[in-house]
Amino acid sequence: MESFPFRFDRRYVPLLLGIGVRPGNASVTLTDDDRLVAKFGRWEVDTPLTNIDCVQITGPYRGYRAIGVRGSVVDLGLTFGSSCKGGVCVTFHEPVPKLLPGMKHHPGLTVTVADLEGLAAAVEERKG
Repeated sequence: MESFPFRFDRRYVPLLLGIGVRPGNASVTLTDDDRLVAKFGRWEVDTPLTNIDCVQITGPYRGYRAIGVRGSVVDLGLTFGSSCKGGVCVTFHEPVPKLLPGMKHHPGLTVTVADLEGLAAAVEERKG
């Protein structure tokens, strides 16, 4: 099992605490049974590594587009954001169930973990 904690920009910590997200409940884990589990406070995405199509590092971002739990109306992607520095965008073969009201299933997830390169490399290595 490999776990990747989120990077928290100090200026956004009060906002994130307000929605229940803190370092102790925000991480991305690659499990021993080959799943990607992204937890961000009360929100969670859990999918088999075989469902992952592509992984890429993106960013930097603007705060109003990246911080918190965000859904894109353009591509329906989901963001778990705690930093503007950058993130790892994971796209799926089969969209994951919707987490936000008014959205459809999510074809991708962006996570702002502290070790962008480490997560991207680990997913690529383990997804086969």
